[in-house]
Amino acid sequence: MSLLVVGLSHRSAPVSVLERASLSLDAQVKLLHDTLAAEPATEATVLATCNRIELYADVDKFHAGVAELSTLLARHSGVGLEELTPYLYVHYEDRAVHHLFSVACGLDSMVVGEGQILGQIKDALARGQELHTAGRLINDLFQQALRVGKRAHSETGIDRAGQSLVTFGLEQLAAGESVEAWAADKRALVIGAGSMSSLAATTLARLGVRELVIANRTTERAERLAAVLSESGGVRAHAVPMGSVADELTRADVAVSCTGATGLVLTAEAVATALAQHVVPEATPGRDLRAPEGSVVARLAAVAARDGRVAELPLDGPEVVPAVPGTVPDAPEAGAGTGQAGPVAAGRVVGEDAVFDGADVAPGSECPVGLDDSLAQHGAWVDNASRTRAASARTATVPHADGNGPVRLALLDLAMPRDIDAAVHRLAGVRLVDIESLAEASADVPMAADVDQVRSIVSDEVAAFGAAQRAAHITPTVVALRTMAADVVSSEMARLDGRLTGLDEKQRAEITQTVRRVVDKLLHAPTVRVKQLASEPGGAGYADALRTLFDLDPETVASVSRADLNDADVKNRGRV
Repeated sequence: MSLLVVGLSHRSAPVSVLERASLSLDAQVKLLHDTLAAEPATEATVLATCNRIELYADVDKFHAGVAELSTLLARHSGVGLEELTPYLYVHYEDRAVHHLFSVACGLDSMVVGEGQILGQIKDALARGQELHTAGRLINDLFQQALRVGKRAHSETGIDRAGQSLVTFGLEQLAAGESVEAWAADKRALVIGAGSMSSLAATTLARLGVRELVIANRTTERAERLAAVLSESGGVRAHAVPMGSVADELTRADVAVSCTGATGLVLTAEAVATALAQHVVPEATPGRDLRAPEGSVVARLAAVAARDGRVAELPLDGPEVVPAVPGTVPDAPEAGAGTGQAGPVAAGRVVGEDAVFDGADVAPGSECPVGLDDSLAQHGAWVDNASRTRAASARTATVPHADGNGPVRLALLDLAMPRDIDAAVHRLAGVRLVDIESLAEASADVPMAADVDQVRSIVSDEVAAFGAAQRAAHITPTVVALRTMAADVVSSEMARLDGRLTGLDEKQRAEITQTVRRVVDKLLHAPTVRVKQLASEPGGAGYADALRTLFDLDPETVASVSRADLNDADVKNRGRV
């Protein structure tokens, strides 16, 4: 085994470099073809996610392999080799295996313990198999990585150490508020229908958003996802074409984007335009907006219906004109005290005193109809003006990222390169969370004690995989030795038949069996022992020693290796 990995991730490179070096699907395919065309590599696959780009290859020369793979990564990413080199890391043989197993367990993820990386490893293996660039080593390695990752999640509490990037991103948007409470009753727009976008849509549905809109270049794929979420997710979901994103953004509370686009999907200008046209979503059809019978608001409505207005409050100060049903209250003018005031808007209870449009209400002068709840509830039912007021009250509870006002539109960008212009964070009323801000926030995420247990699992699995690969490396040599011994037995039995023509079939069979037993016993101990020695670190040289001692034909050993490789390819095909 001469496994080599060359790559860069959020741990080695800034997000700006990762963004520029990201590989499209076409670029990944070309990279793999060029890797196999290069002399040092015999098989390869690429693992490309939102925060890592790694090229795995089986090479016959370490230094030549590092130089070639680094050059190919730079060429296909579009980032110059001199600029890219300081951010690249290299792992070889057992260290490369350890790295991939750690990645599969979520130990190397931006959010420790996230499980989405397993799907991305599965995709990388499937791509290598589909392009026939993954041979026995890559197949065995990635299949085992998937098993190790699943074992870590099932046997430990690594899931408690972190969560998916989607959930973590939504938590950052919630800014300390419970994600469930933050997402409730929101209208969400998801741009893209790939694996990450589908995960985002599923997560939002589970959190209880009121409505979910999915936009994708392939509308059919978005429609399938929307149908699944509507049936099983308990949310109103529908699909729209990408051309409708600008219009949908004017009605969205939160938007999540993760596409494979090479340019920006949402520019700062497009977001600003959407904010200028932002509207409050209509209430859910069929929703009963009447106040419950016997409630504070119902009693107030009854008094208003009977008297035509709400009784005036006896204030020590300026006269306050009561609210008139069907009107939107005006805010009191500064310096009020002339005896003329605008209509009553609403009040709120602060401690034991009430605040009435900025004026203190003395104890005992509460609402004359005996309503002892906040007056803010009263205005919420005035002639359907409640929609705008309630929406304003809801958004006002969420501070703007810069502390300059309410968040009217929350944006989560999970794409690499970015889908949303970073400049939108300067727009009032917008909160943007992207890969870069997630990388900064994740540095403060505590790691659970289960991480140590996962590290132990990784170490054990690396040792077992290395031993199995080293033992498999010597197997063709052992097979070639036994094949040579069988050929010698057959040749000698043919010579004996020519010299002892009087042997009957029973005698001949007995002699043949005896000779074979002698050969097997002579070879048993050395072949078993050489497999044990070869499975230990540094044991690769025993195969060479065996070939030299028995003068084995290298082509015979190579033919056995090719046969094993073809068998492995057939066995692994369809298992991803």
